[in-house]
Amino acid sequence: MKVTTSGIDVAKSVFQAHGVDERGNVMLRRQIRRSQMLVFFSRLEPCLIGMEACASSHYWARKLTALGHTVRLMAPQFVNLIARMTRTMATTPRRSVASGPSRKDHRPAPEAARQESRY
Repeated sequence: MKVTTSGIDVAKSVFQAHGVDERGNVMLRRQIRRSQMLVFFSRLEPCLIGMEACASSHYWARKLTALGHTVRLMAPQFVNLIARMTRTMATTPRRSVASGPSRKDHRPAPEAARQESRY
């Protein structure tokens, strides 16, 4: 099986990644250092990646899109709403980010262009 949808919880130096296959089975649950982020996702087959929209997520969205992945950014209030609805595990933030892009009521945040971003 391969990872079809992945969620990344963006942080300062260590990111949390959560990936599921087309049936919803967990295939990936890992901590990734900032320096290893592009190396890790370049080895992964292109998939749908969800991230909470913040300043650095626009940077990572451009980098991951260049690797062939489809990136969807979610507004923070929608990530928190999903996390509140599924408050069962310590992995809730990354699970909610991974499940967000595949939800029917998901409204993606617009991706900032390179000249609009500080990064």
